[in-house]
Amino acid sequence: KKAYCDKELAETKAKKESKTAEIEKLSTQIDKLTADSTKLKEEVAELQKGLSALTASQAQMDKIRAEEKALYETNKAELEQGLEGVKLALKVLKEYYAKGSGTGAEASTGIIGMLEVVESDFSKNLASITAAEESAATGYDVETKENSIEKATKEQDVKYKTKESAELDSTAAETKSDLASSQSELDAILEYLSKIEGECIAKAETYEERQARFTAEINGCKEALKILESETATALLQRSSLRGIKHHRSQ
Repeated sequence: KKAYCDKELAETKAKKESKTAEIEKLSTQIDKLTADSTKLKEEVAELQKGLSALTASQAQMDKIRAEEKALYETNKAELEQGLEGVKLALKVLKEYYAKGSGTGAEASTGIIGMLEVVESDFSKNLASITAAEESAATGYDVETKENSIEKATKEQDVKYKTKESAELDSTAAETKSDLASSQSELDAILEYLSKIEGECIAKAETYEERQARFTAEINGCKEALKILESETATALLQRSSLRGIKHHRSQ
């Protein structure tokens, strides 16, 4: 039996150590997979937050750009209309004074000069708002393109990280299943080991067990002593009776 016990105990303990190491490895893998997946989910949440802010920012830009363009169109139309009016007035006056009509050259020069100043102001203002509109439109287009690139990049990151996180979760679920199976196998090994140890290894008595055994032995001795004393007394009594009978017969 010793050879059997030694063999079974050694093999079972080796299986226990191997399975325990396997469980520890699986647990470590699950922790890492879960941590990596959680980190990716946090990154996705941050990216989605950035996308939301980017969308809001672009919408505000679109609104401002539309308002700026509408104001430009209105001012441009008014300036162009005023400029055309001044040009027409200058043409009429110049033709009028060129034909020799009117009260005098000084008056014509003053009026024409004033209209030419107005014409210049209209032209300058028109050029100014046109340059401002072109600059604003260019800036809007550049920023919109940058936003579009950033949006596409973030969306791609969200897609990739979401997919990777899902794959990690799937792997973690499979690993948890493997862990459960390994744990069941370890439980069976431990149960068998306990059984073998019970069969092959003598258990040390506890204090209570030793005390109970000692008390039982003492009580057994006392009981044996009583029986022995009883039997001895009976034997002595019988001997005494026999002697009395023999003595009586001899007389």
